[in-house]
Parts: sequence; structure tokens; C-alpha cells
Amino acid sequence: MLIILLVLLVPAAIGLIFVSIPTFSKQKKMTEPRFNHEGYLSFYKAQQQDPVLEIDLEFADNQYELEKGMMWRRSMEENQGMLFIMPTTEIQSFWMLNTYISLDLLFIDEDLNIVTIRRNTTPESLDQISSDQPARYVLEVLGGFAERHNIAVGDRVSFHRL
Repeated sequence: MLIILLVLLVPAAIGLIFVSIPTFSKQKKMTEPRFNHEGYLSFYKAQQQDPVLEIDLEFADNQYELEKGMMWRRSMEENQGMLFIMPTTEIQSFWMLNTYISLDLLFIDEDLNIVTIRRNTTPESLDQISSDQPARYVLEVLGGFAERHNIAVGDRVSFHRL
């Protein structure tokens, strides 16, 4: 009887031990940040009154969001962008630390004119990506967006929150 009891209890005890040990499959995996639709941004060609394109916007307008930006995202839709509202108008610099997708960075002055475009940035690079002129806003969109939609320096934007 003791042998039968040991034969039943030993596997049960081993099973309890394995169930209590954390494994990679049980650890909570970090999920990709999701796009938070907070507004719209419209593009205008120089000297035109009607917008040529409108995209959905997510805003980065506090210290945490300005520092985090598009980090840890592995995807983005063509009609989405993140607008950074910087505290001051000056030469702006970014990098691609923990950013896994190529982006176009559009630097925009306080009058909402595009003053610099940095195209197809290198994911996860620590190289500085800077504006040529002072900018108050920086728009991040998918790499190649500006070329695909014929967006150029001198074009302008408008945006609004939901």
C-alpha cells in the first residue's frame, strides 16, 4: 500500500513543482503600443486652400510621450502619424532608439509650414536626425510617406484634436 501511495504522490509532487516554476511562455510578454486616434492632420500644397491629404493623428505633447514617441512599435498604417508638440521652437533632434520601423520625419515651424523632411530613417539607429531650421512640431509617418504622397518642404499642415 505504501508503494502505491508513493507511486501516486511522487508524480503529483513533481507536477506541482513544475507548475509553480515560472517559464518564458507564462511570463507576460510586452505588447506593442497601440495607435491612439486623438485627432486629424491635413496637408496643403503651397498656395492652395484645399487639403490634398488627411491622416489620423496621435499626439505626443507631454514629457513622457515626447521621450517615448514611436518606440516599441512594429507597425503603423499609411494614414496614421504621431505629432510631437515641442515646448519651444528651435532646431529639433531625434533618434530611432527602440523604434523598429522606418519613418519619415517632417519638421514643421510654428506657422505650420514644413521646413525639413528626413526620409526613410534607419530603425534602431542612434544617429541624430535634425531639422535644418527651427521647428515647433515634428510629424512621424511611415518611411517613404512623403515621397508616396508628394509632400515637400514648403507645404503646410493643419491639425485638430478630437
